[in-house]
Amino acid sequence: EVQLQASGGGLVQAGGSLRLSCAVSGLTFGNSAIAWFRQAPGKEREGVACIVSDNDDTVYSDSVKSRFTIASDNAKNTVYLQMNSLKSEDTAVYYCAADWAPFCSWRVKFDHWGQGTLVTVSS
Repeated sequence: EVQLQASGGGLVQAGGSLRLSCAVSGLTFGNSAIAWFRQAPGKEREGVACIVSDNDDTVYSDSVKSRFTIASDNAKNTVYLQMNSLKSEDTAVYYCAADWAPFCSWRVKFDHWGQGTLVTVSS
């Protein structure tokens, strides 16, 4: 059974930083796509960042490129999302998701999801 456990959300002021963690079990970690999505109130869910660590494949949404960094620790089966220069529009529930596909694409149907972690950015 694939399981994902997200953590690290909280309240931060605009311009600040947070790091989210996603602990993954039940799949071939290094060769699977692990992604962060977010959903703000009243908005559709959007992909934020994706990584396949074995081939250094990463994808970012335009809205977070240059501010957020996705990274993985294969020894811990954990993916991180470092979020810097946070803006009020980054406020959302952040979810991590996984798929057996060995590449990153927002066209991948991510079948496995963790619970969300709330990030609130105050202006």
